[in-house]
Amino acid sequence: MNDFYVDIGDSVSFSKTVGESDVYLFAGITGDLAPNHVDEEYMKRSSYGSRIAHGALLIGYMSTASSMAIAASRNGAAETPVSLGYDRIRFLAPVFLGDTITVHYEIAAVDEGRRRSVADIRVTNQSGTLVAVAQHILKWVSNT
Repeated sequence: MNDFYVDIGDSVSFSKTVGESDVYLFAGITGDLAPNHVDEEYMKRSSYGSRIAHGALLIGYMSTASSMAIAASRNGAAETPVSLGYDRIRFLAPVFLGDTITVHYEIAAVDEGRRRSVADIRVTNQSGTLVAVAQHILKWVSNT
């Protein structure tokens, strides 16, 4: 254990069934009404056979896991963690409406000098298929 707010290996998981309302609300908020996400008949003609969730929606679920990790950390009054972004994002398999995904967020590196932590993120569906991966960088900034 170090004196930082998180340790390598600290982890949280978040599960969510991706509902039709999630996809349609996300489409409405972002304006991304691509037929891949909102047109069942169109997607029936594709090799996927059904609508798929937005990749950016999955990143939102990754953000939820990040917030959970921050809440579980040794938060101190001296610093606030803020996201510097997501790297190496890959969508490996489709997420269909009705799938239950689990986001696993695990601290992979800590750079105390730069006040940063890096987490590896793995997203699986209810069958255990890996559907997305990413890395998330948090910067811990002074509250003063």
